[in-house]
Amino acid sequence: MTTIYAERLHGWRFILFNVVLSLGHMIVLFNVGAYIALLPHVSGDLGGVLPSFATWGQTYFIIALALAFPAARWLSGLVGDYRLFSAAFVVYAFASYLCAVSQSLWLFVPARILLGLSGGITLYLGQSLLLKEYPDRLKLLGLGIWGLVTLMPFTISFPIGGVIADEMGWRCLFYLNIPLALAIAGITGSLLAGRGFERNHMSFDVIGFMLLALIFGSMQTILNQGNDFDWLDSPFLCSMLLTLIIALPCLIIWELDEPHPVFSLRLFAHRNFTIGVICLFMGFLSIQGLLSVLIVQLQVLLGYSSFLAGMVYLPMILLAAPVTVLMHNLPKGLDARLLASINLLGFSFTFYWIALFDDPGSFDQFFWPMLLLGFFLGSFFMPLTKLTLHGLHGNTEIRAAEEAGFLRIVAGAIGITLQGVVLFRRTPFHRLQLADHFGGRRFASVDLLQGFSSRLEASGLDRSMVNGKLLIAIKQQATLLALNDAFILASYLFIGLAGLVWLAYPTYPPLHPTVKEELTDIRAEEIMDEI
Repeated sequence: MTTIYAERLHGWRFILFNVVLSLGHMIVLFNVGAYIALLPHVSGDLGGVLPSFATWGQTYFIIALALAFPAARWLSGLVGDYRLFSAAFVVYAFASYLCAVSQSLWLFVPARILLGLSGGITLYLGQSLLLKEYPDRLKLLGLGIWGLVTLMPFTISFPIGGVIADEMGWRCLFYLNIPLALAIAGITGSLLAGRGFERNHMSFDVIGFMLLALIFGSMQTILNQGNDFDWLDSPFLCSMLLTLIIALPCLIIWELDEPHPVFSLRLFAHRNFTIGVICLFMGFLSIQGLLSVLIVQLQVLLGYSSFLAGMVYLPMILLAAPVTVLMHNLPKGLDARLLASINLLGFSFTFYWIALFDDPGSFDQFFWPMLLLGFFLGSFFMPLTKLTLHGLHGNTEIRAAEEAGFLRIVAGAIGITLQGVVLFRRTPFHRLQLADHFGGRRFASVDLLQGFSSRLEASGLDRSMVNGKLLIAIKQQATLLALNDAFILASYLFIGLAGLVWLAYPTYPPLHPTVKEELTDIRAEEIMDEI
């Protein structure tokens, strides 16, 4: 079939289509952020497992979300984009039902993986389906709307997820997905029924896809379980590491010789692409990881309700939304390196500011840094995406955008567990330091513990109660200091990334002739491989 969108939707059909696709995008992204807010409830209800175990449902979900991108590219060429989009939401509804009825991790985690695969297909297809219905003069508006929806996981999904967890129960999040997903599938299929599509007979790189899934799956398993099962003292984690070591060079060798690779390594020959992807990957790894760890610790460590912990992030939307729209209308002559560098330095300052948090009872201490964080979150993606794609054209540019998005999503899963590792490693250090400080082992002449204990005992508390209170206080403050260390480490990382972007080629002047020749040669090799 070759009749490709011969007539666009108009009138109320166009408006309904916009609403439905935006709602579908919001639902998938909402499940990314809201799950973190209700994670302590999930861990308690699925057999009382540790919160780190319940994190598996989030990290594997995100990995599956990313792996769905290359699969969606191939499947849409076989069955058509809108058919695949509708079918994916039907599967999404089924996976949501499995999540809602799960009584243990053994069903919940596979259901979340299925949820991620189907959700990733809808994310990949949703934007292209939407933009095909916009005339050329309004495509920028469509991108702006899509960008606003993309802020969902970092802003309003946290407090809404908290309300669901506190008032309705965490399973309601997945029960609500079912009618919404089925309605989106039905309305989309009805509005676009009869549309043709250009069938793509390109073969799918099955071996490359399996190697890619094996690499990210084994790496995520090591990170997920390392803290709880003592890393390489676990035979299972050793086998995962061995699998990763073998699969990684196999993927490189296979993809360099594959005419239609599932993951194009040749794109890393472009300097701007490599630098841009590093900044996107490391930046998003820090942002997603820190925000996820913080909201969990606010509940587990400081006793915040899920709703109150989610409300900490709400100020971000006040600046994130208008800045996202503004970034789509910036003059094209601006050098993306300058914008990206300012943005990354802003993140560095904001994370350092958050790292100064030292009062568990001071909710408003988060307001201003979170407000500023929303500003830099809204201006994070556009300049780095422009920097990453500079000098690429046609199918190469589209492919580069897909791979950059793929790696950015994977970075979110890795970041959640890596920040957990930082917290796990730094907490005992601070606990020992505080115990030494209060116990007089650091300075023989200073014994704060004895004087403090004496005053508490004089007020009527017995010694066991005093010791218990002190242990709780030391544990809380040590974890809080470890959390601050994670934010300080990210602050230093963003300073390095702000300097790294200046090694890329500028985006405002024409490329240097030698660079043009280099890019032309690379593109010629890709065309030859396709032939």
